[in-house]
Amino acid sequence: MAMIPSLFGGRRSSIFDPFSLEVWDPFKDLTSTETSALANARIDWKETPEAHVFKADVPGLKKEEVKVEVEEGRVLQIRGERNVEKEDKNETWHRVERSSGKFVRRFRLPENAKADQVKASMENGVLTVTVPKEEKAKKTDAKSIEISG
Repeated sequence: MAMIPSLFGGRRSSIFDPFSLEVWDPFKDLTSTETSALANARIDWKETPEAHVFKADVPGLKKEEVKVEVEEGRVLQIRGERNVEKEDKNETWHRVERSSGKFVRRFRLPENAKADQVKASMENGVLTVTVPKEEKAKKTDAKSIEISG
């Protein structure tokens, strides 16, 4: 026979217990340095007649903290990481709002991308990655084919 817990005996911490002293927070495991403002780095991708251009907002990151790679021939990967500032024993922090953490974004490049000629630059917290496009094959006039038989 199962025992019924006493209403007055001991503290219970069941998520199903409305009188529990422990509040269940379904989002508590999502608040870490891995899931910060950086984790959702905003990236725009536009196509011009000459190239595919990616612009990523990476405020506060140095170019040494950002890495741009082309994997498997056609996958553009942009990653970055901001580390936590070292704490000095003689300092008193009053507020910490600047996030630290990592981000990784991957994009499958289209067939017309020249993945071996990717260029990247960074200015004022904006990373610009340019992937040149192959020139379109010139259209030729239709050629009539004689049907035999």
